[in-house]
Amino acid sequence: MKVELVRVDDGFHFEATGSSDIKVHTDASPAIGGQNAGVRPMELLLMGVGSCSAIDVVLILKKQRQEVTDFRITVEGDRVKEETTERSPFRSVTIHYFFKGNNLDRAKIERAVKLSMEKYCSATAQFEPLAQIGHTITIEE
Repeated sequence: MKVELVRVDDGFHFEATGSSDIKVHTDASPAIGGQNAGVRPMELLLMGVGSCSAIDVVLILKKQRQEVTDFRITVEGDRVKEETTERSPFRSVTIHYFFKGNNLDRAKIERAVKLSMEKYCSATAQFEPLAQIGHTITIEE
């Protein structure tokens, strides 16, 4: 796997491209001179975790013939500033799953999420040695 980042301006705005040739813009916060022209790198990490798990869950629920009419995920990361450096890595990440659908089976949804978290999602596996990973599930009427 390979991505390329190309600087767009004289600040911190970059355009990233992966194997799909789809462009993603990143930028720093205005507090350090960014222009809000893209997502922050740490936000991008959380987006990766959420989208990786979302793909798994959708695939599993389709196989289980669950009729999901709406599906959202929010991902929250708690960062801790390291004492010896300026780094502020995630110490915990919580993925919140929200489902709507017709006759959804809670047990099947819980199993799909568990399989994603424990077996399929490479992004959560990447975080596991470094941060506590948790999740919640809400089935909305």
